[in-house]
Amino acid sequence: MAYSEEKFREAIKEKKIPVLVLDNKWHKLFKKTGTTDEIVKLEGELTALLKRQGKINTDLKGLKKIKSDLMNDIVANMDSGEESQSEREEAERKIAENKRLIDEANDKMAAYDDELLELPHMINQVNRELMIKTMDLCYEKLAANTDEIEEIADWIHHIRIELKKNLITKQEKEFYNAELYSFMHDIFGPEVVELFDMRYEPVIKKENNG
Repeated sequence: MAYSEEKFREAIKEKKIPVLVLDNKWHKLFKKTGTTDEIVKLEGELTALLKRQGKINTDLKGLKKIKSDLMNDIVANMDSGEESQSEREEAERKIAENKRLIDEANDKMAAYDDELLELPHMINQVNRELMIKTMDLCYEKLAANTDEIEEIADWIHHIRIELKKNLITKQEKEFYNAELYSFMHDIFGPEVVELFDMRYEPVIKKENNG
């Protein structure tokens, strides 16, 4: 390898990489290259992280709505001074329960917020690893294809040389035949040559077809 793996990773560290599993062209790429177990594994990890991020954001919205409803319920149950003793006790029980539920919601939201701080880093890390493995696969295919292209180019070059040689040889032999046939006509006359043409008809046909 012409470069250090560590230096390469450092060089792309600040480069913006799109989330690959969300790119339709990235998926189409593997119709040309095939894939590897490592790429499939990283794709699964990245997809799971993105789903987790989406779920947390959805759950946070739900928790905020629940918290808002609980707080409104607390306000509604606050003592106005006109309720009976039993009504005030029931209202206090509801307020206490709502406060407990709000505390639970706050704890969950805090935990979700902490996780949301970590998830982008984890997504970016897995996504970059997936990008590197994808590029490794693509360049492996490019290298193999380039080797085949060079082999075919060498074969074509060799065939062209052989073709030129054979064309020259063919032209020389055709000239030889024409010259020989001309001498035969001059020496023996066309009538005699025509008789021999009939006798050697298969040879004459083969020469003309060639």
